[in-house]
Amino acid sequence: MSDVITHKCPNCDGPLTYSPSDELFTCDYCLSEFTVADIASFEEPEEKNEALKDTVMASFEENLSEETQASADTSPKEDEMHTAMSLFTCPSCGAEIVTDETTAATHCYYCHNPVILSGRVSGEFLPRYILPFKVSEEEAKKTFIDWGRKKWFARKNFFSSDQIESITGVYFPYWLVKADIQATWEGSAKDIRVWRVGETEYTQTKVYDLFRAGHLNFDQLVKNALKKNTPLAMVESVQPFDVTALKPFHTEYLSGFQADKRDLSYEALQESIRADLHHYTSAMLEATANHVGTITSGQAQIQSIRDQGEYCLLPVWLITYQNEREPEKHYYFAMNGHSGKTSGQLPINKVRLSLFSLFAGSIVFILLVIVGYFLW
Repeated sequence: MSDVITHKCPNCDGPLTYSPSDELFTCDYCLSEFTVADIASFEEPEEKNEALKDTVMASFEENLSEETQASADTSPKEDEMHTAMSLFTCPSCGAEIVTDETTAATHCYYCHNPVILSGRVSGEFLPRYILPFKVSEEEAKKTFIDWGRKKWFARKNFFSSDQIESITGVYFPYWLVKADIQATWEGSAKDIRVWRVGETEYTQTKVYDLFRAGHLNFDQLVKNALKKNTPLAMVESVQPFDVTALKPFHTEYLSGFQADKRDLSYEALQESIRADLHHYTSAMLEATANHVGTITSGQAQIQSIRDQGEYCLLPVWLITYQNEREPEKHYYFAMNGHSGKTSGQLPINKVRLSLFSLFAGSIVFILLVIVGYFLW
């Protein structure tokens, strides 16, 4: 298949986008609606033709002379520059699209049609699952406005129409970790009882040695698979994601949204993943012993662990805001694109905060004076 694709409407050839509200793919031109199966059925003949073209080109390349191949190998700088620029051609208008190295889906800056960089969601970078957006853009905007109105000390110009329009739906790459663990936990606990008989106070202290063993299964641990500079803390704060609602990956779900390709392998995260699994295992085993006094110490030992990671894309609505008074600082608002959970940062109106603090301080001072007068 081509490196860049846009899923087109079978009726009018307009671009298709995924609609979270009804979980269908819609055409903004003729208003037709389709399922994943409908699109796959329509595009199957085209995919076969593309596969045939790829086979012919592969055969042609195999027959290149050694001299030509050697010449190509001696000039890698141009290819490296092309890769660094990440230059693609829009299949709708022919304009050139420039992206960073992890972008997997975006919009054409000229015709605004959604484009998918299929080479970045294939082969070893092919996600196994995707959690489609369930919260629509309109719902995300409304939630953002309602959330901001509750922030008394936020700058009101933050909620301009430009800010609302800049909201972006992004699929972030994650590893879905599944693990099977055999572990033990050893600790100690104290139970202190105090009572009085007449003028005498008695204290009884019981010390327990605790032991737990268990077989634990994890299937909903998600680990960020993106290394580049992102508002990671903000994205992490809208977890958890409902991984029980994951669907098999289809590029159609990316239409109309942005997406990032992972740049962290499962092996690169192995140490961090094992540390998380050890922490959760210890906490779960310790929780089974919390009815015996107050736990004073405890440590888990893992006898065996089998874990694997499955690559998936998870949805987040994101707003990035740069305050003109603080150009070096960025603010973020994030929403879980499936559950609607929100988190965000807002620029503070320092004048309003100062006036409120002064007013509140004055009220407290007056109350203290009144109380002191009556007590005196």
